[in-house]
Amino acid sequence: QVHLVESGGGSVLPGGSLSVSCAASGNILSIERMGWYREAPDKERELVAMINEGGPTDYADSVKGRFILSRGDAKNTVILTMNNLKSEDTAVYYCKAEGISSYYRVRLDTYSELWGQGTPVTVSS
Repeated sequence: QVHLVESGGGSVLPGGSLSVSCAASGNILSIERMGWYREAPDKERELVAMINEGGPTDYADSVKGRFILSRGDAKNTVILTMNNLKSEDTAVYYCKAEGISSYYRVRLDTYSELWGQGTPVTVSS
């Protein structure tokens, strides 16, 4: 099975920086897209940033110029670096992976999407 393991997050003052990381574990052959969504209180879950395999990175307009999504040194890992954080960035951040192919012994498994358990980010003075 494939799992998404998140780390990082926490509390920070407005204008500060935080990073959240996500690592996909399992016998993974490929992942088409990987990145982050967030869900603020009383709001729907929304895209933050997603990186495409061999392609561009998509960012929400609200985070362009402040957040950077990059690949980690370990395979199937992404890191979201959040700079100049604002109170409106407060949310639970969820890692998402799309188009996953993995294997178990001789069996090939595919997943259209997987989600992490979520990690809270609080921006407050």
